[in-house]
Amino acid sequence: MAADGYAGDIKPTEAWEILEKEPAACLIDVRTDAEWRYVGLPKLDELDKKTHCICWQIFPDNRVNDRFVDEVKAQGIRPDQPLLLLCRSGQRSRHAAIALTAAGYKRCYNVAEGFEGDRDGAGHRGTVGGWKVAGLPWGQG
Repeated sequence: MAADGYAGDIKPTEAWEILEKEPAACLIDVRTDAEWRYVGLPKLDELDKKTHCICWQIFPDNRVNDRFVDEVKAQGIRPDQPLLLLCRSGQRSRHAAIALTAAGYKRCYNVAEGFEGDRDGAGHRGTVGGWKVAGLPWGQG
């Protein structure tokens, strides 16, 4: 579904389908180093791809990474590639998708449920929606 300022929001399973079907598609995880290390990362080994880890916000003060677009370019990611942006819940990745679109990237999608999904009734993540709950490949470390 198209959105203002970027290609739109998609579910984790839709992101996986794009990664499977489109050789140039890439996944950019915009969370922080601590999240990558301690919560886990999407694993794209079976697709012969890697997850690009580029922080949208800098820990611990959560200021926006003013080098974000430059870091995407530095990883060799081209403006014509489909980009799937992922964070914990879909908020930071939405902002990152908007920023990359403004910088000339053509197809920037927000993985709306993120890696961990929404909070459940007890306030915990990882049980309602998200990459992990969808059963998509991931790992820690």
